[in-house]
Amino acid sequence: MKQSYTTRMSRVGWLALFTSMGTLLCCALPILLVFMGFGAVVATVTYQLPWLVTLAEQKFWMFSISGGFLAICAWVIWTQRKTCPIDLELALRCQQAKRWNLRLFWGALAIWSVGFCTAYFALPLRMWLEN
Repeated sequence: MKQSYTTRMSRVGWLALFTSMGTLLCCALPILLVFMGFGAVVATVTYQLPWLVTLAEQKFWMFSISGGFLAICAWVIWTQRKTCPIDLELALRCQQAKRWNLRLFWGALAIWSVGFCTAYFALPLRMWLEN
């Protein structure tokens, strides 16, 4: 059975959001908590959830894969545009799905960007500012 266009777009959008949340958990959130003075919280969470350390150690692959999903999501949203059905109810659902997919995409891209910047630019910038 062939999936509808809006179902495919929705699944790609949620997949991109899910993978970009991993970048937030591994890199951006711990740095933010330490910056705010909650280093003990980061230590406790890292002790209780040791898989977060594995995510941080494999950040190159995590950012590459999640960036790839975001690129696929962008490709689906902007190059695979289809017109919505003529039926009024289906057209409204189609337009609503398109709006939600754009929101999911931009939210996932924002989360990915924050994680990327904190993972790769925060420490070098701090070290440069201290010199």
